Amino acid sequence: MTITEKAAYIKGLAEGLELDASTKEGKVLAAIIDLLSDITIDLEDTEDACAELAEQINAVDEDLAELEDFIYEEYEDEDDEEDCDGCCCCDEEDDELYEVECPNCHDIIYIDDRMLEDEGMTCPNCGTNLEFDLEEEIEEE
Repeated sequence: MTITEKAAYIKGLAEGLELDASTKEGKVLAAIIDLLSDITIDLEDTEDACAELAEQINAVDEDLAELEDFIYEEYEDEDDEEDCDGCCCCDEEDDELYEVECPNCHDIIYIDDRMLEDEGMTCPNCGTNLEFDLEEEIEEE
């Protein structure tokens, strides 16, 4: 028996007793039964919301798992290239990572040579457009 069914059963029992609503005891019991009905409705709404959230969390979890598989697969491919002992065209050096601080949110971002070649990117934290001017840095050295 669900909570809603139990609340309806109690309400039916009270109506079967034909309590006088003009007495103090009748008023108290009627108020308790109304409160019980309201609590039951709120509890059902909460259970429905929790079930909906659980479905959304499961969907996000599945999407995240797919993304992790994609990312880890990419790293595994890079690891396979390192294990080839120079027997093929895997003579590429490991990409050096550069540390860049976003001027807006001060988040530290790590970029590689390929990202530098693009001469810019969007900060993943705040969305600020970051531009890289390598010519200035070369002149300073």
